[in-house]
Amino acid sequence: MNTNPWLLHRKTMFATRAARERDEHFFTPVVVPAPARTFRVAHVLRKFNPEEWGGTETAVQRLFDGLTEHDVHSVMFCPRLDRPVTHEPLARNGTVVKRFTACVPIIGISRENKRQMVSVGGNLMSFDLPLLLLRQPDLTVIHTHALGRIGAIAGTIAQARKIPFVVTIHGGLLDLPPAMKYSFNKPDYGGFEWGKIFGLFLQSRRLLERADAVLTCNPNEARLLREKFPDKRIQVQPHGIPVDLYRQDCRAEARVAFPAIRDRQVLLTVGRIDPVKNQCWLVDQAHEICRRHPRVLLVFVGSITDEAYGEEFKRKIESHGLHDKILFTGGLPPGDPRLIGLLQESKAFVLPSHSETFGIVLLEAWAAGTAVISSRTSGAMSLVKHGENGWLFDLNRPREFHDAVDATLSDSGWRERLAAAGHQLAANEFGVAVVAGKVKRLYEELIEEKSGGASLPPSRY
Repeated sequence: MNTNPWLLHRKTMFATRAARERDEHFFTPVVVPAPARTFRVAHVLRKFNPEEWGGTETAVQRLFDGLTEHDVHSVMFCPRLDRPVTHEPLARNGTVVKRFTACVPIIGISRENKRQMVSVGGNLMSFDLPLLLLRQPDLTVIHTHALGRIGAIAGTIAQARKIPFVVTIHGGLLDLPPAMKYSFNKPDYGGFEWGKIFGLFLQSRRLLERADAVLTCNPNEARLLREKFPDKRIQVQPHGIPVDLYRQDCRAEARVAFPAIRDRQVLLTVGRIDPVKNQCWLVDQAHEICRRHPRVLLVFVGSITDEAYGEEFKRKIESHGLHDKILFTGGLPPGDPRLIGLLQESKAFVLPSHSETFGIVLLEAWAAGTAVISSRTSGAMSLVKHGENGWLFDLNRPREFHDAVDATLSDSGWRERLAAAGHQLAANEFGVAVVAGKVKRLYEELIEEKSGGASLPPSRY
């Protein structure tokens, strides 16, 4: 037997080290990274017609694009159309589009009035949307961009699935001019509305009370909502824009598509042809604009969603003899090179709306490097700083508008300074990914609260 003290010491040392390594292998906990949380959000719209594209469609499309950058998967639910859709503009970046059957729940209403209700308002009803939302697997949030019965269906299914329910108000609810509130509330269409019984069952009038969060892009709307619902989570959530897209030079595409703009001072307005957008007011100002600035061409871009107003708009152009002073292009999809080129070719972008909850077209104009002139709506006033990044005017004081046009067209240096200040605002604060990141953080907070986690303070972005 070997009794050499040195060898005994070495054997003991190695045995102790081996035992320690064995113990560490068996008893030291192995840290396994937690799997990344997958967000799958159902977005519900009351209308999505690619041929009648408007601000809501643009805002939703860009929200989806931004959420995709944050690994949030979107599934959009919207009504079927009379004609098959050959191309879904929102079915990109992994977004799934599912269409449900919707109806105008009124007996004794004309086909024209039904179409009008679907285009610009109307409290629709659907009997297959509840089942579609119930069957959609792995939803973490239901987010409605519709109010009324469609929105209430979304809220009812969110409650049944015990997942967060978010409501976005796109067109204004409390922050509306009195005349518009009256026109929205009065029964214009006649007939018997059998859908009211379903509205009572779905508690559609309590939609905002049932929501876990309400989003609005307008600070004044948010203030009014907080006054009415003091315990509700209300978040100011602006719309995002792909700034880099509007930096691409598309002037050549616009000139080819619309030769009339060559060698003219273009004043551009973009929006659906609708009384709210107030294009007829601008047509009425055309003679005075052209008297002061003979080279001006007024360009109107937008699809006609109100047939009667569209006819009035065209009739005014004809009766005033303005064919060589006004160009009407019809609707153009957002991001279309022709539309971007028109923005870049314009001396100024004009927004004559009666009401504009946000005014995403102002951000698009700024992103394209164009100066803006806007009526004093709450949305525009939250973006435009008069004399710093644009002009504001009162519709009841046309002289303010003409002074703004005169200053914009006569002083190129001033016009460029206003446009540059607007561009900086759009680029720094309203990028698609930046805006969508705030929405994802809201989803995370709501999911945490629903799962029993510590309550987090409401977001106030």
